[in-house]
Amino acid sequence: MPSSSKEIDRDPLGEDSSEAIHQLPRIGDSDINDNANKLSEKYIEPTVSVNEVNDKGYEPNIEQEEVIVVENADQLVSHVVDPRDDPDLPVLTFRFWFLGAGLACFGAVLAEIYYFKPQNASVSALFQFIIAYVLGNLMAAVIPSKGKWRYLNPGPFNIKEHAAIVIFSSTASVSTAEAVTIVAILNLYYNIEINPGVAIIQTWATQCIGYAVCGVLQSSLIYPTYAVWPETLPYMSLLQSMHFGGMLNKKRMKFFWIVFIGIFCWEIVPSWMFPLLTAVSIICLADNGRHTVVRQLFGAGSPNEGLGLFSFSFDWILITQAYPLWWPFNSRWNSWIGLLICYALMMGGYYSNVGEGRTNGLPFMSTSIFTSNGTSYQQSKILDSNNALNMTAYQEYGRPYYTSTYQLSLATHNPSCGAAVMHVLLWHYKDILAGWAGIRLGNKNLDVKDPHYEKMKAYKVVPQWAYLIVFVVSMAVSAIILGFLKAVTGFDTSINGIVQLIAAFLHPGKPIANMYASLYGYYAPLQTLYMLKDQKLGQYAKVPPRVVFIAQFCETFLGATLNYCIYRSIMSAHREILKDPVGSRIWSGWNLQGTNSKAITFGALGKQMYTGNGPYWFIPACLGIGLVLPIPFWLMYRRFPKQIIWRDLNTPIITNYMGWLPYSVNGMWWSGALIGFMSQWWARKYRPRWFVKYNYLLSASLDGGTQVVYFILNFAIFGAAGAAKDFPY
Repeated sequence: MPSSSKEIDRDPLGEDSSEAIHQLPRIGDSDINDNANKLSEKYIEPTVSVNEVNDKGYEPNIEQEEVIVVENADQLVSHVVDPRDDPDLPVLTFRFWFLGAGLACFGAVLAEIYYFKPQNASVSALFQFIIAYVLGNLMAAVIPSKGKWRYLNPGPFNIKEHAAIVIFSSTASVSTAEAVTIVAILNLYYNIEINPGVAIIQTWATQCIGYAVCGVLQSSLIYPTYAVWPETLPYMSLLQSMHFGGMLNKKRMKFFWIVFIGIFCWEIVPSWMFPLLTAVSIICLADNGRHTVVRQLFGAGSPNEGLGLFSFSFDWILITQAYPLWWPFNSRWNSWIGLLICYALMMGGYYSNVGEGRTNGLPFMSTSIFTSNGTSYQQSKILDSNNALNMTAYQEYGRPYYTSTYQLSLATHNPSCGAAVMHVLLWHYKDILAGWAGIRLGNKNLDVKDPHYEKMKAYKVVPQWAYLIVFVVSMAVSAIILGFLKAVTGFDTSINGIVQLIAAFLHPGKPIANMYASLYGYYAPLQTLYMLKDQKLGQYAKVPPRVVFIAQFCETFLGATLNYCIYRSIMSAHREILKDPVGSRIWSGWNLQGTNSKAITFGALGKQMYTGNGPYWFIPACLGIGLVLPIPFWLMYRRFPKQIIWRDLNTPIITNYMGWLPYSVNGMWWSGALIGFMSQWWARKYRPRWFVKYNYLLSASLDGGTQVVYFILNFAIFGAAGAAKDFPY
């Protein structure tokens, strides 16, 4: 799911926290594991190895089976993902280390660049798939393979080697490390310069804490069939097309390269030559800027311009943020309900002057904080030399204000969090119990009926004690880091798994402590999701678990270092733009602004802003609302189990998307909705053969082409390595 998003982030309280919601299995898929077991028994597995498949041109099994309409998880993983395996294929080869490290550097650099973009773009692993495939086959062709050379070239470039390289390169490039974000905020807003070595080690530690949690979640979120992780399906479609022989896959690869080249050429137009195509609104063009309300509701081409109703984008780098080709239709229509409510909620909230956002002259959309007259809030005026709240100065200067739309977005995210907890407890409590049973058994001898998990039993798992060591060491290093920051900057915090709302009351008046509480209590576990996604890819591709473990940790250390280096380069070149509440079409600090705004209001002013007498008391109160939201729908489902509406209605997704729009650029949603409908409903139902063969491959080719050309444009045109160059007038 684009992976993730976050992975960035339309979510007001964190980087791609909605990815956790996206991964929730479809409600009502009864006894998926038993069904998957039956399908795996029915599956006619070839008796030849993968290398023999390539030599003999064996057609994938998908052509031998009756074409069916893919409806649920067991059908998806059995008909889209081929379960064949050859345990003898080499994985930890010279190609793995050379290409994995090189592409890890490439992806980490790109992820950090994207973090400072207004388009909310993120790095897709698909372009890394493409480059790894080309270079891997080139190395296999040109490096001698006889004698001692066989250690550098053990034979043909294989599917496991390829998947392991991508896991190596994508683990930390899926998004910028949040620890680097905090370092950037301290520099930009607090004039605190963290020692580079401390900053990098801090990043390693926080990410490794998240990784350590994976060891206890595999039995419930990796091994079973219901844990599909839809974002990995385009990857597997591309991998199988590249490495399994036969005429079918030759046709697939031809299809892939045609689309790849086409989108590569096209993306130059909306990204540089004709930016209007980022979001085309016929209504705004007809209005010609005469009415502000029209721009607020229908505008979407510029950062923080409007909500983008009926705006259509022709820029795939933006459209792909709506996950148009791989997000399941059930999740998609729930998100549409939330978005439709969001349009009404944001416009109604602004024009009814929620939180005095309109009468004080605040912008319609922004994640920054403002004074009562609409100017930027100067937080340095209310903080003392230790960056803690100075109450006397605060009373003189006045409180900060959120825009009306940002207040409502924060308020709708809280019920989404509460609803997600209750939703999982009500509908998936059996899976949770099974997962805890897996922890007790040490991920051994599990009763999981999944065709891919059955093949993975041939490989040794990473022992639980290894994850425990990672956790203990990471926490120890983190304590050292926080102690260093206390000695240098004078602030302290704790790392007891709390989020910003709780931290506001445990550490009142301390915005920096609040950010670090969020880092360890929210973003470190979020890193677990990225690691779990890659581990699921490893299971689909039959990569040994210990190889996946090695690949993920190596990338963490490379990625964190490069994230920091690129941040310093961008910060020095575009500092003032990053502080601007609007930013530019090329660079924007809206991610930094949102994180810092919450640190000030939750951290420095939590009691003043969010308690019963505070202006934003309703934001934390909404958390309790979310806890009860799924209950009526669950009761209706129990009463009417055959009615689809009660089975598939997903309150966490709906409430999350109710506050999804008041950030950055919004031109992708209607284009994404149209493409998603055609893909996940029409093609899946009426063109099932095309859907299974080409849908996820199409996603891979479109994402891969745009990622490659966007990387080139950023360094050649957009100023990532120097001055930006506008297209000639």
